[in-house]
Amino acid sequence: MKDGDTVAMGGFGIVGIPENGVLAMVKKKLRNINIVSNIAGLADWGIGLLLKDRQVVMMNASYVGENPTFEKQYLTGQISLNMIPQGTLAERCRMGNAGIPAAYVKAGVGTYVETGGFPMRLGADGKSMVEVSRPREIRNFEGKDYLLEEAIRADFTMIKAFQGDKYGNLRFRKTARNFNPDMAGNARVTMAEVEELVDEIPAEKIHVPGCFVDRVYKSPHVSKKMERLRFRDAPSGTTDKKKAKAPGKEENKDNRRFRIAARATQELKEGMYCNLGIGIPVLVASAVIGKLEVELQSENGLVGMGPYPYKGKEDCDVINAGKEVITEAIGCSHNRSSDAFGMMRGQHLHKTMLGSLQVSETGDIANWIIPGQKVKGMGGAMDLVSCGSEVIVVMEHVGPGGSAKILPECTIPLTGKGVCSRVITDMV
Repeated sequence: MKDGDTVAMGGFGIVGIPENGVLAMVKKKLRNINIVSNIAGLADWGIGLLLKDRQVVMMNASYVGENPTFEKQYLTGQISLNMIPQGTLAERCRMGNAGIPAAYVKAGVGTYVETGGFPMRLGADGKSMVEVSRPREIRNFEGKDYLLEEAIRADFTMIKAFQGDKYGNLRFRKTARNFNPDMAGNARVTMAEVEELVDEIPAEKIHVPGCFVDRVYKSPHVSKKMERLRFRDAPSGTTDKKKAKAPGKEENKDNRRFRIAARATQELKEGMYCNLGIGIPVLVASAVIGKLEVELQSENGLVGMGPYPYKGKEDCDVINAGKEVITEAIGCSHNRSSDAFGMMRGQHLHKTMLGSLQVSETGDIANWIIPGQKVKGMGGAMDLVSCGSEVIVVMEHVGPGGSAKILPECTIPLTGKGVCSRVITDMV
């Protein structure tokens, strides 16, 4: 690698990231690196280490909400941000390794992604715009608008696998698969960091064949860090690190959030496939226990999501969209990111539940950025709200300080226009 290279990195949160490869980049003191990654890491781990050392000039990502270092650098004009819907990011990386130059997608129609003008780089004052995103070409198919998105090709791709063999074949473990298979082969050089180096992986267990991989190296140190730990206290208990306090005059926040999730389970029917977004929606996996047999999908590549684990039963490679350690329900499956979003685009899900910062009276949703204040990123939300399943917003009724979240019109950038069919809050 050299200064100015574009480097694509697999992983979701800190699961499946090539952490030792990142450490080597830090040590080499590379500069002006253009990163392609779903997320910007943590302040003290993964890509966050490159950001802390000011080695990155641009982030191409879908979600950056857990890294205050990156948020500060962006809001003060120190780094550029190319924000990409998560499903589009996965597909653009997959197209890069499959020789497909471009494709039309639904995610982002009616938002900054379509119109352009998103401030990719701000001035030092945090208000002026030095660089803005470009508009997308639009084409109508069967009465619906789609945006043209081009394939991503990098100079180097760094991915992480559970096993690699001398033929370059790779095998991934559970939700650590995520973006890794989609990024393999989309660069001049693909390097795979593996936890175990074996002579041969059984053919039926290979997830990426060696023809997509140029280098394989064994991790000198395997991290088992867990970004967010949350436990079930007891079979009939609450679902948090600490036992929730009984509601008094003012209801405990955890109880309130769980009550909202419990109400949301009434929207589900036996045998449904439902995506759960980050925040309150992920609590539905715990609230639905013993009520219905449903298949809960998580955008990071898990179908058949269970509740939080009991303490001591957690698995660092099984997480939900909120990067929380979760359990696997009977019959669950693990998928790469492009397949996870293919389930959405192909209308294989019945319902989608997600949180929001604002919802308008006409069903517009805004949940990914507060300009000049907070940069979370759209994650998979733009894909989810455009996929054709019923979209239900599950959120607290008011924001910080009692600010209204249900408005005549959204006052911050939209995630989707006219897409919400129902809002469930604590006013039930």
